Amino acid sequence: MFGLIGSLGPWELVLIMAIVLIIFGPGKLPQLAESMGKAIRGFRKAQEEEPEQLEDKA
Repeated sequence: MFGLIGSLGPWELVLIMAIVLIIFGPGKLPQLAESMGKAIRGFRKAQEEEPEQLEDKA
């Protein structure tokens, strides 16, 4: 099931973006993009910190 995620082409991405635009509207898109960016930065920061925490416990 999750193997299908890798097969998204440009038309599928355009369709997804159009649906997001319809659901959230153009006014909410900058806020949505900002919150997604913060979430990705937090995830990357947690990934970088995790190996350091594991080394401290060992």
